[in-house]
Amino acid sequence: MIRPAVFLDRDGTVNVERSYITRPEDIHLIPHAATAIGRLKAAGYAVVLVTNQAAVAKGLLTEVELGGIHKHLESLLSCSGVFLDAIYYCPHHSQFPSSSSDPECSCRKPSPGMILQAARDLDLDLGKSFMVGDSLSDLQAGWSAGCRAALVLTGHGEHTHLEASDEDLRRVDLIAESLADVGEWICGLQPSIP
Repeated sequence: MIRPAVFLDRDGTVNVERSYITRPEDIHLIPHAATAIGRLKAAGYAVVLVTNQAAVAKGLLTEVELGGIHKHLESLLSCSGVFLDAIYYCPHHSQFPSSSSDPECSCRKPSPGMILQAARDLDLDLGKSFMVGDSLSDLQAGWSAGCRAALVLTGHGEHTHLEASDEDLRRVDLIAESLADVGEWICGLQPSIP
């Protein structure tokens, strides 16, 4: 059955922002992020992580090592009984060509490629879905895919809020302190999905 989703940026939205996370032990959840994900899942939303990972293109870590970082993230969430539906990542960056770079990349946010792929893979209704992140590129990816968008003020969110144009800010559906507040807002719009 087709269902809506909440797409989440990783760094600065779910886990504490750091320059480049290259080891599992560098992942630390933002307070109440796991609770918010659990609440969204309980309300019937698919919850999907979509993350740019230029560290791979820069040669700071391999895709196998990135998989270990994501496994650790999922382990931290599972301690709260929370599970993501999927994780999508973009290992490309045009300024850092490497064996994993792709000049035709359509997955790096602000492009909507990861969201569109998730919709195909998981049978998601993008018109009823949300993109949540701390950067303008997160929001733009969501808008390009036909989703509503929420800006969190964690991570780079405060800077994004200050630097975004008035036009972009008018398009944002919610500006919130954290993912916990976004989860509460989304669930309040439609408490449960049949």
